[in-house]
Amino acid sequence: MDGKMKIAKFVIGEKERYGEVQGNRICEIRGDIFSGDFEVTQTEYPLDKVKFAPVTNPTKVIGLAVNYSDHAAEHNTTTPEDPWFFLKPPSALIGHKETIILPPNAKQVEYEAELVFVIKDKIKNVPVEEALDHILGYTCGNDVSARDIQEKDRTWPNRAKGYDTFAPVGPYIVTDIDPGNLKIELFQNGELRQSSNTSYLVFDVPTLVSFISREMTLFPGDLIYTGTPSGVGPISDGDLIEVKIENIGTLTNFGKRP
Repeated sequence: MDGKMKIAKFVIGEKERYGEVQGNRICEIRGDIFSGDFEVTQTEYPLDKVKFAPVTNPTKVIGLAVNYSDHAAEHNTTTPEDPWFFLKPPSALIGHKETIILPPNAKQVEYEAELVFVIKDKIKNVPVEEALDHILGYTCGNDVSARDIQEKDRTWPNRAKGYDTFAPVGPYIVTDIDPGNLKIELFQNGELRQSSNTSYLVFDVPTLVSFISREMTLFPGDLIYTGTPSGVGPISDGDLIEVKIENIGTLTNFGKRP
């Protein structure tokens, strides 16, 4: 894969496809985006008419806790000595413009804007200096969390962060950008709630790739949510939640209480 690309996963009929976003259209891709053996075809669709899907079908979704110092201060905790990561189930994934379902038993569901990176190939024990070579690209994510459940459960990430729809991701995978200096924002009903920069990550992207790949094998399409800055807050029924990351795009989702 040569040069910067903006790749989206979308649904036509009942079939998921990848495409390259070119202006206001999406051109279908044939082949494997992870190996680089693919072509961008002339089959195209209006971007505003397609249904977006989560950007990959990962074997695992990994989240980072307390990876911005201001978020640590917000929760009266210290930053960890090593990256503190947890797993979210792939069943929690939803795409751009889909609905975050607020569970009846969770009273305080909160948004967390995050940069997410996509693993390109099967990796284990990757050195820091080689880490970026194993990333396909970057996208926007929202590590939705049931804060009251999190405070109650001893195994806090499992239930509090694992509900269906609690891992919005998208709308695009953008390749060949520098993850170390990107403005990240979250808007709730048009109001700015979170604003920071990935330069303030406690553990940067290469460090995360290297550290996590020492602990477990990573596979093509695996997603790593890199942590959230300060400003997290509750999602209410009917809310419009937008995660905006510089050079990537805006992930839009809606809160709904069943």
